[in-house]
Amino acid sequence: MLSYASGRLMSLVLTTLAASAVVFVLMQVLPGDPAAVMLGVNAQPDTLLALQKQLGLDRPLWIRYLTWIGSFVIGDFGTSYTYSVPVGELIAPRVMVTLPLALMAMTLSVAVAIPVGVFAASRRGRVGDVASMGVAQIGVAVPNFWLGLLLILFFALKLGWFPASGFGGWENGLWPGLRSLILPAVALALPLAAILSRVTRSSVIETLSEDFVRTARAKGLTRTAALWRHAVPNALIPVVTIIGLQFSFLLAGTIIIENVFNLPGLGRLVFQSIAQRDLITVQSLVTLLAASVIAVNFLVDLAYGFIDPRLAQGGER
Repeated sequence: MLSYASGRLMSLVLTTLAASAVVFVLMQVLPGDPAAVMLGVNAQPDTLLALQKQLGLDRPLWIRYLTWIGSFVIGDFGTSYTYSVPVGELIAPRVMVTLPLALMAMTLSVAVAIPVGVFAASRRGRVGDVASMGVAQIGVAVPNFWLGLLLILFFALKLGWFPASGFGGWENGLWPGLRSLILPAVALALPLAAILSRVTRSSVIETLSEDFVRTARAKGLTRTAALWRHAVPNALIPVVTIIGLQFSFLLAGTIIIENVFNLPGLGRLVFQSIAQRDLITVQSLVTLLAASVIAVNFLVDLAYGFIDPRLAQGGER
């Protein structure tokens, strides 16, 4: 297992470095000059050159990358061009919005999808299966931002149960913060739950046809016991794979949802930084989000080893 984890860790490091290099190069080849954007169209040439030198834009590309990635690794994300403060100070309070939102959405997605998928698989071809998968198909087709607007109209404006926008703040207590994140989390979770429930159903149906499940039934286990003790655990690997892949879509979805609900999270900061051409903030944020996705996939790979130890043994061999 240690050899298996070490190999996956090395892959994580190399993938993160490759992703950071791609993000850095893409940010540098975009049209426009950050110094010119900061100074405006009437900037004097000597002033523009001085600011470019101050920002390090006059140095070769590879030197700028090595300087930036070296600082990034130790937690120094640079200084924002727009706000003139360290990027880390911009990120820190927003992580406390985006991370709980993502965790709430993922938890809700899994909590809804797996029982629904198992229920549909256990009633294959019957009314419960058709109805649940029909609803899941609708969930796949509904954009999360449109669902978010519907939730605002009904639960915030009509019923008044939750705030329509803004963030209550953790400093005001746990409930005000959670209350502000419930509708955004639901808007993010339901489309993901629809996809995950369909994958769970397919995986469980395939596992139910295996010989070991029939053997368990022949030994006297009830259908429910064979389903939950044998079929579901062995059907989890493709489900865990989709959960890991969904995390990247979840982070992308927060950029839209945080703007819909006016939440001060990382997604909204990315949007604002792109609009203001704050390249150092954008490249640090995008690299941080990419590293988060890669880290989640690393954890998914480790989960494979625990779910099916044969995979870890294969990696060691």
